[in-house]
Amino acid sequence: MIAKIKNKSYIVAMKYSTIKTTIENHILTLTLNRPDALNAFTIEMANELVHLFENANDDDDIRVIVVTGEGRAFCAGMDLNKAGNVFGLNETLHPTMEDMDTKLNDPELIKGVRDTGGRVTLAIYDCKKPVIAAINGAAVGIGATMTCAMDIRLASEYARIGFVFNKIGITPEACSSWFLPKIVGISTALEWCYTGEIIKPETALAAGYIKAIYPAEELLEQAYIIARKIVKHSPVAIALTRQMMYRNATQLHPLEAHKVDSLAIYYQSLQDGKEGVASFLEKRDPQFTQKASEMPNFYPWWE
Repeated sequence: MIAKIKNKSYIVAMKYSTIKTTIENHILTLTLNRPDALNAFTIEMANELVHLFENANDDDDIRVIVVTGEGRAFCAGMDLNKAGNVFGLNETLHPTMEDMDTKLNDPELIKGVRDTGGRVTLAIYDCKKPVIAAINGAAVGIGATMTCAMDIRLASEYARIGFVFNKIGITPEACSSWFLPKIVGISTALEWCYTGEIIKPETALAAGYIKAIYPAEELLEQAYIIARKIVKHSPVAIALTRQMMYRNATQLHPLEAHKVDSLAIYYQSLQDGKEGVASFLEKRDPQFTQKASEMPNFYPWWE
């Protein structure tokens, strides 16, 4: 397991084995990097992705993360060539729901029971930074479900998306039973999972799963166009907005959103909000100074 280290330059300096990173103008490009295996997912890749997303939280050089795949695939799903349990699970255990409720972070459950894709998507979900998926090719299994936790999905004309779990006798993972119905609706989510069909980008676009389809050579630049718009804004306001949207949207009553909204507006009005108003009145670009590594004292309000 990779240690969690809070160091401003650590992510880009880190020598990962299955992913690669570059950063420019506060945009981190995260590339899944097993091209000879169509970027197939492994336990090592899961651990490296969790490490990256957790450490990106307090790296103030990073304001947006763009995720893509090296070569002709985004991620062709779990690498099924592993001997024994291909998902890396401990078949000698007999876990119960009580175990999941009381021992979720027990090392034995983390290593031997918990869905590795789910650990990745939970790290993405908790991230303070917006995440844009640039789906450049095949995105199957975990290659599809990990993008469900990303905020904006773009695809090239070569993208092929598949929720193929039932085809091979398993179930959707990576928290996709939470994310996917919220993106495309329950009926479409069930059809895609029941049939396991490979979805062309036009179908994904019609269902609202992706924002747009681009020629392969334009895909990353289109992702960067969106990212550049985001990095201009207050990183704290962006971090709050990301978590408010995901978490408040699942509350039973809008009053719960009102409570969080009130604190967010209050604290933002004291610093970056003042600068934003001043820059608007003075007809100049804002100079925001708040840092995502130093969030208001009510964050994270859900803990």
